This record gives sequence, structure tokens and C-alpha cells, in this order.
Amino acid sequence: MRGRNNCGFTLVELLVVVLILGALAFVAIPRIGQSATTAKVNACDTNVDLLNAQIELYYATTGEWPSTLGTITGNEDYFPDGAPECPYSEDYVMGTNHRVSEHTATAHGL
Repeated sequence: MRGRNNCGFTLVELLVVVLILGALAFVAIPRIGQSATTAKVNACDTNVDLLNAQIELYYATTGEWPSTLGTITGNEDYFPDGAPECPYSEDYVMGTNHRVSEHTATAHGL
């Protein structure tokens, strides 16, 4: 009898590898989705801070508060690359206190 040349993997070895990859995917995929959500929230918060800083700059420059948010966002002196856009496609609104409020978590469906 000639010796058998065992080249390849057994079914058990392949099954173990598939189970390990499945476990890794089970842990990694939810974290990736959570990271994307966190990034959107942080981008939105940064936009609010930027808008409020530009409102303050407008007040320091002109001595009066802007009448609307469009006064700031439409001015290339304050936003030369255009106004920041909310990653959730919501409009930023300036309140009567001359501040743009942060979006609530429920507005983003969180």
C-alpha cells in the first residue's frame, strides 16, 4: 500500500475556523455601527459650536446680534466654504437667546 498524502483541511478544522470568524463578526459589527452613530453626533455638536462661535464673532465685529442664522451662514466672511450641514439633514435653528441649540437625541432617533 502506498501512503496517503494528506493535503488539506478536515471538516472539523474548517468548522472551527468558521465559528471563530462568526464570533469575531458578532462582536465587531455592532461596534462599527455604534462608531458611525457617535461620529454623526460629534459632527453635529461641532457644527453647533462653530455656528455659535461665528454668531459671537458677528456680534463682536458689528456690535449687534444677527437677525437670522442666514445672516451668518450666507456670509462668506464667516463661512467661506459654505455653512455646515447637519449629518442628520436637519436644519440648525437660532433661538431668541442668539444661540443654536444642540439637537436632542430623540430628534436623531437615538
